[in-house]
Amino acid sequence: MMRIHREGYGILLVLLVVFVSANFLVLGLFQAGRSLSLGFLGLSAAVYLFLLWFFRVPHRVVAPDSNLVLAPADGRIVAVEETEENEYFSDSRLQVSIFMSPLNVHANYYPVGGPVRYFKYHPGNYFVAWHPKASDSNERTTVVVGNEDGRLVLVRQVAGAVARRVVCYARTGESVEQGQELGFIKFGSRVDVFLPSDAKVMVKPGDRVVAKLSVLAAFK
Repeated sequence: MMRIHREGYGILLVLLVVFVSANFLVLGLFQAGRSLSLGFLGLSAAVYLFLLWFFRVPHRVVAPDSNLVLAPADGRIVAVEETEENEYFSDSRLQVSIFMSPLNVHANYYPVGGPVRYFKYHPGNYFVAWHPKASDSNERTTVVVGNEDGRLVLVRQVAGAVARRVVCYARTGESVEQGQELGFIKFGSRVDVFLPSDAKVMVKPGDRVVAKLSVLAAFK
């Protein structure tokens, strides 16, 4: 079962009106050019079908586990490393980064459950999503969630060279469930997850992960 994400409703409606109007216009201007009209119709349909595919949200059932950190996004693991996280923790953390291509599902989810301890939106640049500076310099949001055992996990949505809008539904103080929707990033981007340094990471660079189903790490 699959549905269209709410962030796509406005775009899809506007483009439907634009494409239908444009095709009628092309048909009227080039009545003798049947192949041109059919070609434009095919191109419009292909673009629209791609956008429907881009805004898809597949149905997935989460089995909550407070000892596990689930993937917050579909995509490919591009980094697993120990790094300094200076926005919230100001100490050493394990960073796991997931790159989402335009073909991936772009809805994002909470990797753990618990109260939202911190949320902040940062305007910024638009380096390509896998660029080392992207996590600290691009447009991004930062969300920190503490699970029921008091372990804190930071999730950072990062816009890329193509993605120009990061949407985050987090609110400081609210309690969220593991696998609950966190937000959406439009047209290619990445999500960074910062874990306690003693967490056992279950993925490596190059692995493909599925949001809400793949396990990124386990707490000791």
